[in-house]
Amino acid sequence: MPRSALQEKLYTVIFGTNTPAGKRFDMVLIYMICLSVLAMILESVDRISDHFGGLLSVLEWTFTGLFTLEYAVRIYCAPDRWRYMRSFYGVVDLLAILPSYLGIFLSNMNYLLIIRLLRVLRVFRVLKLVKYLSEANILLRAMSMARRKILVFFSSVLVLSTIFGSLMFLVEGPEHGFTSIPKSVYWTIVTITTVGYGDITPQTVVGQIIASAAMLTGYSIIAIPTGILTAELAAEMQRERSNRLCPSCTHPGHDSDAVYCKKCGHDLSKKPEAAVPDQPPGQSG
Repeated sequence: MPRSALQEKLYTVIFGTNTPAGKRFDMVLIYMICLSVLAMILESVDRISDHFGGLLSVLEWTFTGLFTLEYAVRIYCAPDRWRYMRSFYGVVDLLAILPSYLGIFLSNMNYLLIIRLLRVLRVFRVLKLVKYLSEANILLRAMSMARRKILVFFSSVLVLSTIFGSLMFLVEGPEHGFTSIPKSVYWTIVTITTVGYGDITPQTVVGQIIASAAMLTGYSIIAIPTGILTAELAAEMQRERSNRLCPSCTHPGHDSDAVYCKKCGHDLSKKPEAAVPDQPPGQSG
């Protein structure tokens, strides 16, 4: 369908960040998101809610109404409406307003409005920080490459926790708080991870010896996931550098933020100029 001038203008302001109006719109939107989340957080404090509950409720519905209007306008002016609605930002925009309406029928659903903070990710576009997202992609790829190793590691930890938990259940028993094997496994995980809530403690000498073994085991294995992820991250960064070739001399190994080739000094953002073939004598124009 042909688009009207109003749709084009709204699209430039709402979806674009290259114009002063677009930047102002996104910055005002980000401030409104932060204020709406702050109002929701304050409403969860009983003392504040008792005195200013009515005002905070009015603010919440005011922000919800504005965000609903904004979502409708985004659908109206988007060139491909279904593509926007299925996109990451489109889904987040919808989830940012749904909890308020669901809260009419279900209690405490309005606290899911914390999802609105995801909309602040638009600041990456507004402040021209999109280039830093590539660094996040490297981290995500490293985590993806390490997922199998980490899965094996956590499976091993779960087996050890089950063994230690079963031993503690047999040694300590329900009279000392180890009422079941799952509860004992919970104690083992809390101990191995060095969290140490202290809600369950061994009382017998044998139980304390097993607890000491669990603590030492925790110290010996707690750094393994960090080492796995660090190794994959280093490998992914090396692959990223290896894949960035100089367009002039094809020398690899340049950092993602490198401007010039470390070998020939060519500007990495420019393509090499095509060589002009020599003309035979007597054929010059």
